[in-house]
Amino acid sequence: MDKVSRMASEHGVVIFTKSTCCLCYAVKILFQEIGVDPLVHEIDLDAEGREMERALKRMGCSAPVPAVFVGGKLLGSTNEVMSLHLSGSLNQMLKPYQSQT
Repeated sequence: MDKVSRMASEHGVVIFTKSTCCLCYAVKILFQEIGVDPLVHEIDLDAEGREMERALKRMGCSAPVPAVFVGGKLLGSTNEVMSLHLSGSLNQMLKPYQSQT
């Protein structure tokens, strides 16, 4: 849990994923299209991945991946991210993290 909390607090936008997860891929692409370059951490490639997955569930993530953190706070998984995107709230939330290109 410490590793998850540390990574989430040290980076503006963090997405915990698994390399074979199609929903994780969709969320990563959505953030890139919005102009955000999140830290993407694939927990299935991390030696501590199983513990990280349990920590994400304990933190309240409905599904362990994708788990999205913005500003150190758990935003949620695919359902929460897509709901925020469809309502227009996600873009507003991510404005401080968008690339200035």
